[in-house]
Amino acid sequence: MDLMLTGAAPPWFSRAAVALVATCALAACGDRQERASQTAAKVNKDEVTVHQINFALQQQRVRPEQSDAAARQVLERLIDQQLALQKADDLKLDRDPRVVQQLEAARREILARAYFDRIGDGAAKPTPEEIHAYFEAKPALFRERRVYNLQEILIDAPAAQEAALRQRLAQSADVAAFVESLKAQGIRYTGNQVVRGAEQLPLAAVDRIAAMKDGEAMVTATPAGLQVLVVVGSRPQPVTEEQARPAIEQFMLNERRRQIVEADLKTLRQTAAIEYVGRFAAAAASAPATAAAPSAAKPEGLADADVGKGLGLKR
Repeated sequence: MDLMLTGAAPPWFSRAAVALVATCALAACGDRQERASQTAAKVNKDEVTVHQINFALQQQRVRPEQSDAAARQVLERLIDQQLALQKADDLKLDRDPRVVQQLEAARREILARAYFDRIGDGAAKPTPEEIHAYFEAKPALFRERRVYNLQEILIDAPAAQEAALRQRLAQSADVAAFVESLKAQGIRYTGNQVVRGAEQLPLAAVDRIAAMKDGEAMVTATPAGLQVLVVVGSRPQPVTEEQARPAIEQFMLNERRRQIVEADLKTLRQTAAIEYVGRFAAAAASAPATAAAPSAAKPEGLADADVGKGLGLKR
């Protein structure tokens, strides 16, 4: 018997069609609800999402108890940023040569850092025995830790004056007399007085400063001249191994990651075809054969940037 097409659909088709339409409607509704739940604010034609806020909070390492207030502050900044971005798009600033160069530089930096982070993840965590050994090897940082009141004097002077300035400091009755002699000679300097725990000092200088008595000074050559560091006073504030363990573990892990990155970068340089061209060719020929580390060494000063060289314990 031949089947004939009629206007009426079979019952099974109607039920299937209704189910399909209902499923599609629920899926579409679910998608809209999910998108709505991910939206934190609408800025003209664009949206600021919860994911953007969470990413910003992760970058800032916000503590859980501060997350609500911080999230609102981040949202307001993202709204301002989105408004500025919209105007930048209107002005086609993404085609400006300087902006293009900055975007490419940021891209290179982000990708290179991501690579170094990836290979650094292979570093092994220090064992409890290694942490204990580090604690025992650094008494000035832990068991004999002190908090120092330090006076720093940065002297702008050529290398030829270094010996004379060191002698003048040694012959001065105190730091005030030395500073007066600098004024009399018209030598430029800047002074700064800070309070620092041992862990906030440059690690290379911790033991040396710990051995100094109140009133003693340490002189270090800098690219611009000399740095005079005076221990005005100090007080003991020891740290137990239990208190120090998290910071030691993180510090040792970071050091291992740094060593892995430096070793990998050295291998990459050795296996790559690197050719210096033009005026850089002559400079490369006269430079030492060893490549510079990713982070250039800096003077052992007490500037804000140097505080990061410390172990990172909290007082």
